[in-house]
Amino acid sequence: MSESEIDVDMFGNVGKMAGISAETANEEREELTRQLEYNRVRLRELADDATPLERAHVKLDTAESLVALNRGEEAWGLARDAFNTAMELESWQDAVEACNVLYQTEQPASIPALGMGIWLAVTFPVNPELSYTMLDHLVDETQPSADGAALAAVTAKYIIDIRASDEQHDSISFLATNLISRVADRHSQVKTQVGMDVWLDKLELRDPAVFLPRLSLVIGAIVEDSWWFDRDELRNKLPE
Repeated sequence: MSESEIDVDMFGNVGKMAGISAETANEEREELTRQLEYNRVRLRELADDATPLERAHVKLDTAESLVALNRGEEAWGLARDAFNTAMELESWQDAVEACNVLYQTEQPASIPALGMGIWLAVTFPVNPELSYTMLDHLVDETQPSADGAALAAVTAKYIIDIRASDEQHDSISFLATNLISRVADRHSQVKTQVGMDVWLDKLELRDPAVFLPRLSLVIGAIVEDSWWFDRDELRNKLPE
């Protein structure tokens, strides 16, 4: 398969997650609380010579602990600070990680944060697993009948195909293929490979020169006028 064409030839079932007991849930919450306190101590005791990015990493770890404890409002400020630092230092991976946490805080600006994180993850050579995660979030936020989820799913597969190392490709490509299958099923009740081929052609989902600009429009609609950075300025910093 060439890098300029998307193909899907696998259907898979997603297993249900097992439930957990109340006792186990309490134990997990206690562990999360201990982890939060540990991260807060780390943040307070950072050495004076710690770099801004080291400080941002600890802030993001603390924000993640708060999110896990359903304390999104507290997590927002820490994750936003980490995002600002990452952007200033042009650490795109860290900026996307911060957007991922900001999305999970479930605050008023969480959806625009998701859109900006996806834009960065697609535009810059960010880890394909993280890029997949961000695009999977977009699928979750998109109505079943909307084409946006399809664009997100095929973009995830495309990014994995061009960025993933040989060691990681098979496992995360499998996830992306299953994501496309799930989206096709809920969008158009696609159940067979023949149906998949017809669906991909009908929605023009094989050529990145077609589906990437369409995804950009979807992201623009999500973020609207809430961009925290100048996209044109960042495009000039793309690796040659």
